[in-house]
Amino acid sequence: MATTLMLIMIVLLLLGFPMMIPLITAALAGFYMMFGGIGQMDTFIQQVLGGIRPASLIAVPMFILAADIMTRGQSANRLINMVMTFIGHIRGGLAISTATSCTLFGAVSGSTQATVVAVGSALRPKLLKAGYSDSFSLALIINASDIAFLIPPSIGMIIYGVISETSIAELFIAGIGPGFLILFLFSIYCLIYATVNNVPTEEKASWGERLTATRKAIWPLMFPVIIVGGIYGGVFSPTEAAAICVLYAVILEFGVFGSLSSRDIYIIAKSTGLITAVVFILVGVGNGFSWIISFAQIPQAILEVVGINDMGPMGVLVAISVAFFIACMFVDPIVVILVLTPIFAPAIEATGLDPVHVGIIITLQVAIGSATPPFGCDIFTAIAIFKKPYWEVVRGTGPFIIMLLFAAALLVMFPQIALFLRDIAFAD
Repeated sequence: MATTLMLIMIVLLLLGFPMMIPLITAALAGFYMMFGGIGQMDTFIQQVLGGIRPASLIAVPMFILAADIMTRGQSANRLINMVMTFIGHIRGGLAISTATSCTLFGAVSGSTQATVVAVGSALRPKLLKAGYSDSFSLALIINASDIAFLIPPSIGMIIYGVISETSIAELFIAGIGPGFLILFLFSIYCLIYATVNNVPTEEKASWGERLTATRKAIWPLMFPVIIVGGIYGGVFSPTEAAAICVLYAVILEFGVFGSLSSRDIYIIAKSTGLITAVVFILVGVGNGFSWIISFAQIPQAILEVVGINDMGPMGVLVAISVAFFIACMFVDPIVVILVLTPIFAPAIEATGLDPVHVGIIITLQVAIGSATPPFGCDIFTAIAIFKKPYWEVVRGTGPFIIMLLFAAALLVMFPQIALFLRDIAFAD
C-alpha cells in the first residue's frame, strides 16, 4: 500500500499537478484500499476537518497577511536600507547585508518565499551592479531566505507544533540560535567570496545617514520585539502575537508611512486568501492522509524496515534529518511535515528526544530542502520572480547547501544551540 501511494504522488507530481492534487488523490486511494469503497467517507472528511480545527493554525493566515502588507509597503525596504548603511561598505558587505536582511525580514514574515520576493527584488540588482555573479546572487538570496523558516515567526514551526502538540512558543524561541548560526556561516562565505573575486566595496555611509536609516527602520524593527518579547514575557500567545502583528502592519503601512491605500486592501486580501486556502487544504488533507497511513500501520512497517527501533537518540535524529531533507527536495515543506512527522513520532517518543529540539532540526531540514535541486520550492519562486532559467538559479547553490548541512550537523550534535534560549526563557 505504501509503495502504491508513493507512486501515485510521484507520477502526478511528474505530470505537473500542483501539490494538493497528488496528496488528495493518494489519500483517497489509500482510503479506498483500506475500506473497499467510499461508504465511510464521512470518517475521512472528519479527519480532514479536524486537521484545520486547532486554534493555533489561526496564526498562519495572520502572519501571511502581515508579511504581504509589509512586502507591498515600505517596511522591507527600510530594513534593507538600515542594514546597508552599517555593513554595506565592508568587504562582501552587500552580500552580508542581503543575508542579514533575509534574517530581519524572516523575523517579520515567517515565510521563505515571501523573503525571496521582498529581499531579492530589492537587492539582486544591487548585487549584480556591484560585481557579484548572478549565480552567486540568486543562490545567496534563496538560501539566506531559509533563515526565515527558523527565525520566529515560522509557519513551518506552527505546522509542526500543531501536528506534534509541541509548544509553538518554545519552538519560536529555540529557532533563534540556529538562525544566527547560519547567518554567521553565510557572512564568512560572503567575505571570502568577495575577497577572492575582488568585488569592490560600497561607499561608506556617514553616521548621519546611519542615524537617518535607523530612525526610519525603528517601526519595522518593532515586529520581532513584539513577537519574541510578547511571547517571552507571557503577554500573549503566538496566535495572539500574529493578530497583533497584522494590526501593527496595518497601522504602520496605511497610517504612519502612508505607503498603501484603500485600493491595495483588495489585492492584499486576495493574495492572502489564495495562499491561506492552499496551505489549509494541504494541512487538512495531510491530516487525513496521516490518519490513513497510521490506521494502516504504515509508519510502524517503514520504521521496522529501516531498523529505527534499534537506533539510539543520535541515530533517530540522523534518520529524521536525512528523510526530511530528501523529501523536501521533491515535495512542498508543509506536506513533508504533515506526512513524515507522524511516521517518526513513535521513535521520537521511545528514545526520549526533546520534541522542541526535533522540531528545530525538522524545520531546518525542510528549509534546506526547499532551496535544494531538483524541485525545491524556493528555486521555482526565484525562477518566477527573476525570470531566470533553472540552471542559472541552482548553479551557485552548492557552497550554501554545504554550509546549511554543516549547521544541521552541529545542531544534531549540540542541541543547546537551539535549546539554550528556550531553557532560559521557559525556566521553571
